[in-house]
Amino acid sequence: MAYVKWSYETLNTFCGDVFRKFGFSDAEADTISDVLLTADLYGIESHGMQRMVRYHKGLEKGTIHRDVQPEIVFETPVSAVIDGHSGMGQLIGVYAMQKAIEKAKTSGVGIVTVRESNHYGIAGYYAKMASDAGMIGFSCTNSEAIMVPTFGRKAMLGSNPIAIAMPADPYPFFFDSSTTVVTRGKLEMYNKMGKPLPEGWALDENGSPSQEAPRVLANIVGKNGGGIVPLGGASETTGSHKGYGYGMITEIFSSILSLGVTSAECCTFDDKTGICHGFAAIDLKVFGDTDAIREHFNDYLRELRESPKAEGAERIYTHGEKEVEAERDRRENGIQVNDGTMVELADLCEYLGLDFDGYFPGYTLPEEFKGFAGNY
Repeated sequence: MAYVKWSYETLNTFCGDVFRKFGFSDAEADTISDVLLTADLYGIESHGMQRMVRYHKGLEKGTIHRDVQPEIVFETPVSAVIDGHSGMGQLIGVYAMQKAIEKAKTSGVGIVTVRESNHYGIAGYYAKMASDAGMIGFSCTNSEAIMVPTFGRKAMLGSNPIAIAMPADPYPFFFDSSTTVVTRGKLEMYNKMGKPLPEGWALDENGSPSQEAPRVLANIVGKNGGGIVPLGGASETTGSHKGYGYGMITEIFSSILSLGVTSAECCTFDDKTGICHGFAAIDLKVFGDTDAIREHFNDYLRELRESPKAEGAERIYTHGEKEVEAERDRRENGIQVNDGTMVELADLCEYLGLDFDGYFPGYTLPEEFKGFAGNY
């Protein structure tokens, strides 16, 4: 499948206009767009522009509620439980992390858990909010069940990503990872490209290895069994139980503490998804001299980068370097969007009455995709 590049400004304008057309305010549309395009700028294609169709479906089906506000239903000086009332996940996520940061500024630590939300994009976006405020940031979310637990054959946990960010120089520390070997979005990308899945990613409905993206995705949607394996694969020998355990950590901080819906129940309702999130912000001041802590961390990250390289390797990265470099490159040279996603963007324009050619002048739908419009 071919790719075409568009400037950040082009995609940002398009995203903002789409979400305004869906009935969100200018500020809300800007926030949603920023979360989506941050993923694309960082090179996380699975959670960027290609996710727009998911939000369209959610709004159309009624699982995403447009005109609601998140509500704090329990609160202490260091914690809060928020009911998102099935609003837009990005808006709820930003609100919740802002609340965690506010608490950390006054109490040193802020921990917030959220129930009744929706897909909120990349977990790292919210961890980075705290890091940008000079704090350690943590974010996690459950999701529709796609992870098959070790020794199982039915998906019971979501991709359940965990993200942690911390200020550092010259690159902030930024770690954002699903607790499955890949996310559902990666399967969707392979499905669009018509390519077989790499070995060791997924299981069919019988719990046997599968490289068929359409089959695995259909089983996930239909709750027929199978799904994606945890980090570590399908065997304890390779560490499957570790990824499974990390996924459970996410469930604890999102669905369990909030008394919300676990991954096994997410996306089984007609009028909501039930997705839950967890957030934390920790002010470095609670550990003493913040400048000394930061310099100590800088020294260690530098030691890692300068440590001996494996034969043939030119560089050791610390978490966050690649994202900084990817963002710099994409802001200068454009963001790649594949043809399958461009079809979906054309569909959105047709549905919303927007001028696709005005946003993407000169782009011609490839011959093999003609006739697919309107069929996500």
